[in-house]
Amino acid sequence: MAGHSKWANIKHRKAAQDAKKGKAFTKVAKELTVAAKIGGGDPEMNPRLRLALDKAKAANLPKDNVERAIKKGTGEGSDAVFEDVVYEGYGPGGVAILVKALTDNKNRTVAEVRSTMSKKGGNMGEPGCVAWIFENKGLIEISKEVIDEESLMDLALEACAEDVLDEGDVFQVVTEPSEYFTVKGVIEEKGLEMSYCEVTMKPTNNVPIEGSDLKQLFNITEALEDLDYVQEVFSNFEADDDAMASLED
Repeated sequence: MAGHSKWANIKHRKAAQDAKKGKAFTKVAKELTVAAKIGGGDPEMNPRLRLALDKAKAANLPKDNVERAIKKGTGEGSDAVFEDVVYEGYGPGGVAILVKALTDNKNRTVAEVRSTMSKKGGNMGEPGCVAWIFENKGLIEISKEVIDEESLMDLALEACAEDVLDEGDVFQVVTEPSEYFTVKGVIEEKGLEMSYCEVTMKPTNNVPIEGSDLKQLFNITEALEDLDYVQEVFSNFEADDDAMASLED
């Protein structure tokens, strides 16, 4: 198993922890502001803002915070200019690590990312060293208790999804980013509960790791996610259920 579903579950638990510390709110609000600044405040005309609003909803960001963040992006707030930046590197066992950040100071942020990876046992790489391993895809996961594979396949492909994968206890619907909201809307109209849905970076190949290497990878990931300007961290690790369960021991 590619490990994405398990990775998603870990991300959800981490997101809940971050929400308690206010970090999730800060990261989502920043993405709302940048999205609004780049493409305007109308989500129907701005796909990036629409995705950011999805994340805000998942993080339970209060409505006032959402509105304030969007207004800041459309000119009613700070003049700080944030840029999208991507950093690449390696974790234990040669696992690829892709870091997405929004920053108003690239020199400071690259130094923080490099230092954090080094301290936790990872290595910063050159631009392009691992980006080719990942594809930008819409992913929607639905429990096997909700629908059978044939019915979901018919529904998803009719809605222009790319594929439906068997990922253990869930089915994973894969879409192109441009078709994500169309497919998600069709699934919602059918009243099917989704356990995970997001446009994200999906690895095209995976590296199996376990034991101390797996724990070290998650230590690197958590340390990177704790940096103020880091929005998301992706990896192409693969681990079985027992190895994943050991992370919670």
